[in-house]
Amino acid sequence: MRKEVRLADIANQLNVSTVTVSNALTGQKGVSQELRERIKDTAVKMGYQPRTAAAVPARKILSIGVIISEQYLGNYPSFYWKVYQTLAVAAREKSCVLLFEVLTKEAEKSLILPLFAHDSKIEGIIVIGEISGAYLKHLGEESRLPQVYIDFQKKSIPVDAVLTNNYYGMYQMVNYLIESGHRDIAYVGTVKANNSIMDRYFGYCKALMEADISPVPEWVLDDRNQEGYMVDICLPERMPTAFACNSDLTASALVKTLEARGYRIPEDISVVGFDNYLYDGLCNIKITSYEVNVEEMVRAALKDIVRQIQHGRELPDSLRQNVQIISGRLVVKDSVKVIR
Repeated sequence: MRKEVRLADIANQLNVSTVTVSNALTGQKGVSQELRERIKDTAVKMGYQPRTAAAVPARKILSIGVIISEQYLGNYPSFYWKVYQTLAVAAREKSCVLLFEVLTKEAEKSLILPLFAHDSKIEGIIVIGEISGAYLKHLGEESRLPQVYIDFQKKSIPVDAVLTNNYYGMYQMVNYLIESGHRDIAYVGTVKANNSIMDRYFGYCKALMEADISPVPEWVLDDRNQEGYMVDICLPERMPTAFACNSDLTASALVKTLEARGYRIPEDISVVGFDNYLYDGLCNIKITSYEVNVEEMVRAALKDIVRQIQHGRELPDSLRQNVQIISGRLVVKDSVKVIR
């Protein structure tokens, strides 16, 4: 029997995301006409057949609630919005329906549950991006539903989580800077703002220590407040030759700050980021970054939540995933100067 062609197969063929393929084939915005035609032509050549309602296998459709804090959603598509879009595409292939809700800071502080948590039809919850432990504990106690966290974990809360390799990813980025001749390297990210930024900071420290480079306290710069909202980046009095940023969004803000002070990127200062995702128009420099494997992360999260729903409290220990760490890759672009 011929294997069914999936959106992911087309995406891999063209080296684009499954979200881009889905948007192109369904007439959504955000895809250039040239790329849209390439995707359509490739779909035809590969024998892709759109899944109509009649073509969906006769299996139970699962309803899953998805929560993202408002702090991660600005006036433009953010990295976590990309995660949700990718999740939505993958969910359809798993016969899952998503109910999405943005968690406001007021609701988080007041421990107000999302509307779908009161609906008996919801069978599981996915949380994208770190929120407070108090809220997560309340959500678990009140909903009593299977849960999976994407891109963070809480040591004190026994919920399965799917993470990118924050520690090794930043370690790899800083090693790339060192191999390019840089030894004066700053880290940009409020270390205690969330676990991902902290893990990336420790990866930064490990790379420096292995190269016999002593971390400089004044070269660890804040990019957000403790509530998670972005703040202006204050440059140090003595400048490094390179900055390792905890995200591409932070890297883009840093580039603007540097350019406003008369620095050129990468001629005067090199910059690397993390995520390999940045909305078009936010930065005039293509930033070298660690690409998070979003497609694999959401597939792992969906597989986990579906397994929990299907097995309920009878899920054997052999099937419990706890924390899954998904590796990404270094993507070299235009923001690093080789100085050796």
